[in-house]
Amino acid sequence: MDPEDFKQMAKEAIDYIVDYIESVGNRAVLPNVEPGYLHHIIPKEAPEHPDDWRQIIPDIEEKIMPGITHWNSPMFNAYFPGGYSYPSVIGDLLSSGIGCIGFNWLLSPACTELEVIVLDWLAKMMDLPDFYLASSDGPGGGIIQTSGSEGILVALLIAKHKLTRQILENDPSLDENTIKGKLIAYSCDQSNSCVEKAGLLGSMKTRLLQADNAGRLVASTLLDAITQDKENGLIPCFVVATLGTTGTCAFDDLSEIGPICRREGIWLHVDAAYAGAAFICPEYRYLMKGIELSDSVNMNPHKWLLVNFDCSAFWIKDRRYIQEAFSVDRIYLRDRGECIEKWAPDFRNWEISLGRRFRALKLWFTLRLYGVSGLQDYIRNHISLAKYFETLVRKDTRFEIVSPASMGLVCFRMKGPNMLTSDLLKIILESRKIFVNQGKFGEKNFIRYVICSRIMCKDDVDRGWEIISSHADIIRPKQSLDCSPLLIESSTKFNQWNQKREEKIIPR
Repeated sequence: MDPEDFKQMAKEAIDYIVDYIESVGNRAVLPNVEPGYLHHIIPKEAPEHPDDWRQIIPDIEEKIMPGITHWNSPMFNAYFPGGYSYPSVIGDLLSSGIGCIGFNWLLSPACTELEVIVLDWLAKMMDLPDFYLASSDGPGGGIIQTSGSEGILVALLIAKHKLTRQILENDPSLDENTIKGKLIAYSCDQSNSCVEKAGLLGSMKTRLLQADNAGRLVASTLLDAITQDKENGLIPCFVVATLGTTGTCAFDDLSEIGPICRREGIWLHVDAAYAGAAFICPEYRYLMKGIELSDSVNMNPHKWLLVNFDCSAFWIKDRRYIQEAFSVDRIYLRDRGECIEKWAPDFRNWEISLGRRFRALKLWFTLRLYGVSGLQDYIRNHISLAKYFETLVRKDTRFEIVSPASMGLVCFRMKGPNMLTSDLLKIILESRKIFVNQGKFGEKNFIRYVICSRIMCKDDVDRGWEIISSHADIIRPKQSLDCSPLLIESSTKFNQWNQKREEKIIPR
């Protein structure tokens, strides 16, 4: 293939990206394909000779796009935002174009130093304690990890290494493996599933403690668990407190949990993957009261700060502990003699992987081109849209709010048995007009509606509610009341709809 053809293809690809971003709202948010669809239209073998480059972009539209769930559509209202913006996309393109792999300082000084700078910017925007800043007098600092899941695993491994070393220093006769086998971690049963996964990967027992009626981990529950486990010969090691739980966006009380962890010598990690972005707005910082008692924090700019995946900000109070846990020194990895470590860290000693991309570019571009005020406006607008959606739900007597709107999330359900909400969700997803997902708190199933897209506006919320409300008519007409005969009628109507779907009368 001629080099000029590659250049032309690159230019066309950029045009295609822009066209896609501008038109994403016109596409069905969910794909209409069956598992294995791509295996039937892509050749089984790689081409022996180069394909015609002019066919690449058409193949993206004809073969790939039918199998894409459009995360940035205004009708994507599931999970949490998958952040993106033009500044971030441009930063990502430049990162790929430059192609550096900056695992130590020499391999691209700008890659390392810009990351230190923008993580300090972000920490200051959120008003995190000074000890998390590389520019402070303390030993802390930040790094961009791939995800909040990785941040929790990293924190768990640090806590495991630190506590094991401390116990062995106090009593060298103890067996290291025996100590590690007794370590235990804690979190709320409303925390993200990645907490459980971190326990599996880090070989640490993990207890998911029951949330209170507001979906939070409370101090008394944590203290009871710690006391019980110590009596049974276990060693409390690690606590994950969540600011913005996945299910209902609840906030654990750090001011109560923190003193327990401090007193017991337990590492406290704060997972603020989604809601932590709101702390750039001063009016929401009360939700992180007690953050000064934490040992590490993560927040994902790739969720709610318009930065493309992957970009998870991770701060640690004392970088010494991460370096002690993760450092592996080989002669080919050494790049310099003495240096100022806080300004030019070897990030290979701060993370699981060795190689790393120049992710700081997309964060830098986004922070510069939106500014603090622009990002604040964006978050406040999302929160106001969620509150507006909540008012629409409350006006319909068939529905109830499970918990008040929190940040950009509204949790609601149909009144009555769980089957009504589950059936409604099934019908909605089959329509492919809007994407929402299900949650459960206590004994109640509910639907999570999240303001996700950068381009969402009030009209999109109205359109989303109209889709939900009209599909609810299949389950229960607006004039119906909560009584057994109507529940039977509703179930019958759903079964009739489901039978038609199976007969392909309703397109899949």
